[in-house]
Formats: sequence, structure tokens, C-alpha cells
Amino acid sequence: MSVQKPPVVIDNGTGYTKMGYASNYEPNYIVPTLISTRAEQKSSVGGKKNDVEDLDFFIGAEAVEKRDNYNVDYPIRHGIIDNWDNMEKYWARCIYQYLCCDPEEHHMLLTEPPMNTPENREYTAEIMFETFNVPGLYIAVQAVLALCASLLTKTDNSGKNASVTGTVIDSGDGVTHVIPVVEGYVIGSCIKHIPLAGRDVTNFIINYLRDRGEPLPPEASIDVAKQIKEAYCYVSPDVVKEYQKYDTDPTRFREFKGKTERTNKEYKIDVGYERFLGPEIFFSPEIFSSDWTSPLPSVVDATIQACPIDCRRPLFRYITLSGGSTMFKHFTKRLERDIRRKTKERYDFTKSKYPNLDIKPTEVNVITHPFQRFAVWFGGSMLASQPEFLSFFHTKAEYEEQGPRIARSNPVFAQVT
Repeated sequence: MSVQKPPVVIDNGTGYTKMGYASNYEPNYIVPTLISTRAEQKSSVGGKKNDVEDLDFFIGAEAVEKRDNYNVDYPIRHGIIDNWDNMEKYWARCIYQYLCCDPEEHHMLLTEPPMNTPENREYTAEIMFETFNVPGLYIAVQAVLALCASLLTKTDNSGKNASVTGTVIDSGDGVTHVIPVVEGYVIGSCIKHIPLAGRDVTNFIINYLRDRGEPLPPEASIDVAKQIKEAYCYVSPDVVKEYQKYDTDPTRFREFKGKTERTNKEYKIDVGYERFLGPEIFFSPEIFSSDWTSPLPSVVDATIQACPIDCRRPLFRYITLSGGSTMFKHFTKRLERDIRRKTKERYDFTKSKYPNLDIKPTEVNVITHPFQRFAVWFGGSMLASQPEFLSFFHTKAEYEEQGPRIARSNPVFAQVT
């Protein structure tokens, strides 16, 4: 009797791809989603190609290194696969080199953004079944997996047998999405995206330090700004009061120390107002940009209000966070407070207009969990490790019988929670 090997989970993000075997709490490998391929050159020997020319490419950190006659490409743009040839090479290197596994012996779970087209899912199924010959494939929506991760890590008993319903705020490096999920289905028409995320916070810190004349090394400015952002930044309840606290208490300032790579010379950077001004971009974007002025709590409220009326209270009741840019200190408290203010204003207005109407205030809860940074990966890993979930995978036999159209739809997640 053959032993079922654990499924492989690959979370294809815009910036980084997380991969590993199911039932792991954290991904085995986190690889930047980029690839460098050799530029096309005319062969000097009878126009024939080299036998190993198709294998001459690099992915992840190796692709960043400067090489002559190599082109660097990002196969995924805004979460959507843009170059299928390079994506196939990227998957092959991830499976064979990093995971060191035979894809014919493992089921495969891949992730996709909420607005991915059915044609892209068909192309993915063709590559997985035709090129890698996987026995089973499941393509899951990233927001649904993040919501499942939050439900599976609840410490009380309220998460048992609960439907997969809630609002997911997914903020990574390039973009922030607000995604409503009801009974395992994403309400695609109500999804909102915010063109502000962790990269904008990093750029703001770089510009702020340069304007203040800090000795920020140009060759390492992005890395230094990321370290400052992750180590010192937090969300303040009130910007004006926070300014006053810094003016009266100098101990709130921090000092970052580093060394330059070329000269190995030490430098010191004073870290001050940018500690709370950086994450403030989510709550007061009008201070930093004129292109986008809607704060994150307003977008969340508008997203839920655009959903069907019978789904709004459950969506307000369970708002979960996903992605590294949601891990700032006090981010959860500030977001929950601002959303509650909006629901309270709407409740007071309705009560004043219809005093005899019996209505209850809207309950608002912003949920955080230990695996918030890798929520999509953790949700996919935990679901794929459940034996009953294997029955929801699309099999090789189904693909041969019906074709790639089987990947256009997936079973409801509520059946396995």
C-alpha cells in the first residue's frame, strides 16, 4: 500500500514566494519572486542551441547578483502572473532545487489573488498537470486562506464549526487589499485596494532621514530604512499629542548604528518622529500623498457597507489582518477604534432619525493572531494537512477527462472547518 506524502504549499506573493510542506507552522523557504534569464544570442555553431541553455537561469537572491547578458524579470505583477514561461521555470527551480521533491508524488496547493481570471487558473492547471504531472491540484484564494489561518488559531471554542466569514485586510509590500469573505466565497465586486503599503512607509523613512541630513548610506538606504521600520515604528493614537510627547521627553528618540559595506565605517542615525509618522500613512494618507486620501478605516467601512445587508454584521464582527505591514505596534487598536467611531456615528444618526426603531449597535472586532505575518501560508498549510481536505483537490484523472476547465471553480471552504 502506497503512503500518501504530504501536499506541497506554494504561496506566490508579489514580492516573495513562500513554499514548503503542509503541516509546517512556517514556510521552509522564502524566495524573492524574480528570475534572471540569459538574453537571446545568436549561436555561432550552425545556429544550434546549447543543450543546457534552458537551465541557464537564476531565481530569488541569486537573480539579484549582477551578471552580464542576463535579464531580470518579475513574473508576477500586482499578484497576477505576467510571464508564464518564466513562471514555469521559477516553479521548476522551487520544486526541484529548494524543496527537493518529486512533484508526481505530492499534491500541490497554490494561491491566487482575489481578482485572478479563470483563464489564469486554467493556464496554471495545464502547467501543473502537463509539465509537472502532479496527482492533485488546488488553487486557493489568498484572502480565504488568511481568514482560515485566523479561525484555526483562535484560543477559545468560538472558532469551532464557525463559517469562513469575515473581512481580510491584506497589506504587504506593494499594495493593500480589503476583501470581504462570506461562507468561503469572496465578494469580488466589493473588494477595495489601497495603493499604499510597506514600500511607501520605507520610502517615506528614507526621504525623511535624508531631508533631516542623517548620514544614510546611499547603497544601503532601503535596507537601513526597513530595519528602522521593523524595529522602531509604531502606530500612535493621536499625531499631535505624539509630537508633544517627543518634544517634552527626549528618551523617546532612538539611535540606529551601522557600518558601510565598502569602507566598514561606523555611522549613527537618530530616529525620531518617523517612528510614528511612517505607519500613519494608513490612517492619514492626505499628509503624504494627494493621489490617495482615503484612510484605511474608511475603506474598510465602505467595503463592508457595499456588501449585502445580511452579511454586514458578521463582516464587522470578524476583521482579520494579514501581511507584514499590519504588524506595527498598536495597529490593531487604532484600526478598531476608528472603525467603531464610524459605526457609532451611523448608529447615532439612525437612532436620532427613528427613535422608536429597535436596533442594536454594530459589534466591531479586529482580530490578530500569532501567524499574522505568514497568514496565507499558515492557512494553506493547516488546511492541506487535514486528511479530509485531500478529497477537494482536482485530480489528474479529472483533468484528463474534463480538461483545464476544472480549475475554474473550487469547493466551499466551509465544508472543511
